[in-house]
Amino acid sequence: MNQRASVRGVDKTHLYSELGKLISSVGNEKFLTNMHQLIEYSLPVSRIVFSEWTVDDSQSSVVDIQLLGCAGLPESAQMQSVCPTSAKRLNDHPLVQRVLEIEAPLLIHLNARMKDERGNSWLGTSHQCSLISRKANRRCVISLHRPNINRDFSLQELSFLKYFSETLLPLAERHAHLNRQSSIKASGSASALISVDQTQLQREFNERLSPCDVSLSVREKEVCLGLLAGGTVPEMAEKLCVKNSSIETYLKRAAAKLGVSGRHGLAKWMIGS
Repeated sequence: MNQRASVRGVDKTHLYSELGKLISSVGNEKFLTNMHQLIEYSLPVSRIVFSEWTVDDSQSSVVDIQLLGCAGLPESAQMQSVCPTSAKRLNDHPLVQRVLEIEAPLLIHLNARMKDERGNSWLGTSHQCSLISRKANRRCVISLHRPNINRDFSLQELSFLKYFSETLLPLAERHAHLNRQSSIKASGSASALISVDQTQLQREFNERLSPCDVSLSVREKEVCLGLLAGGTVPEMAEKLCVKNSSIETYLKRAAAKLGVSGRHGLAKWMIGS
C-alpha cells in the first residue's frame, strides 16, 4: 500500500495479516468482525453495518434489502443509525437514489446533522460513510458509523476509505454471494452449510489461477496460500522449516509470475481487483 493507506501510520505487515484474515473469512460469521478490525486498525470506526440491496432497474426501485450483519459497538443514543430494512417503504431510505443511480463503486459521506429532502431525520445521529458496489441488479452497502459526540470523518480518512474500497467491496460481493448460496442450501437441508476454510481458499486460489498461463511450484503455492490466509513470513518459515528469506523468495517468484508486486498485489490479484 502507498502512503494513502497510512492514516494512522500503521505497520504494513500487521495490516496485511488483518487483510489475510478477512480474505480467509469470506462467507462465514467472522467476516464482519474481521472487516471491522481491519478498518479500525487504520482509522476509528465504531460500528459497521453490511447490507445487500436488490433493485429493479426497469422500475428504478428497490425491491429488497437484506441485512447481512453488524460488527463493532452496539448502537447507542449517540450512534443511532437507520437500519436499511427499518424504513416503512424501502424506497424512502436516504441512500436509495444514489444506490439506484451508481454505475461504478461509490463512497457517500453523511453527516450526523443531515436530514433527507423532507426534513426527516432518516440518518439517525451517527456520522456515516457508506461504500457501495454495483453488480448486476444487486448493490453491496458497507456503512461505517461514528457517534455524533466524536469528530466526523476527515478528508484524509475519506480518501483512504475510497482507496481501500477497491479491496473491501469485491470481498463484500463474494461474501454476499456465498451467504445467498448458504441460505438456498439451508432452505433445502439444514445440514448443507458452506464451509469456508483453508480448503475453500485453496479451491478459490486454483480457480483464479486456472485461466492464467502460469505454473507455480508447490512451495510457491504453499507460501501464497499461507500469506493469503493471514499467516506471517516467520510463521510460514517455521511451518515449512526454511528461512524467512526463502519465504520472501518464494513470494517474489510467485508474484513475478502472476504479474503483481508483493503481498498486497497478491491479495488484490486473488480478489480480481
